[in-house]
Amino acid sequence: MDDRIRDGARHPVQTMELLNVEAGMTVVDIGAGGGWWTRVFAAAVGPNGQVISQRGRSGDAPADIAAMSNVDIVGQLSDIDANSVDVALTALNIHHSNAERAAVYFQEIYAMMKPGGLVAVIDHIGEEAIDNSELHRIPPSVVRGWLEDSDFEILEESNLMRNYADDHTRPSGGFEPVLGRNSDRFLFVLRKPAM
Repeated sequence: MDDRIRDGARHPVQTMELLNVEAGMTVVDIGAGGGWWTRVFAAAVGPNGQVISQRGRSGDAPADIAAMSNVDIVGQLSDIDANSVDVALTALNIHHSNAERAAVYFQEIYAMMKPGGLVAVIDHIGEEAIDNSELHRIPPSVVRGWLEDSDFEILEESNLMRNYADDHTRPSGGFEPVLGRNSDRFLFVLRKPAM
């Protein structure tokens, strides 16, 4: 039920359609946290697909995710085979980064993607003129710059997860109860160029 409450803000069906997710694909939930997107991916790719739930240093996944037959759990992006992933998504992770770390991060994501593979980058929108670190936000323009410096093609900056009632000078989502975890978010869709 907690997951369903978030559906209105995260638009799972529309996001899967935007990324052309189909049954049988190999997909990655990057920095999976509580596993909300892992669960969405597991349903979208079906029993013949593969979901890789990348967990970082924490490693442990919720019990229901660990028990899913189409989900594999890995620690690091470098644990994923090169050129093996159709679709990947990183949600609410990039605001913890800086230019140097982002360059390595996007290189690791690029390496695991198949040629033509799609990646979604989602995060809380911040303002350029303020310090966003304590707000858990980042300006889309900063992320766009990092993406333009990567080897990915930017296909789209979608408005799917926009919430124009959000005050960008306040803490994001889970830190601002009035938002109900529904912050104003950017969504970049990237593609690894086809060889």
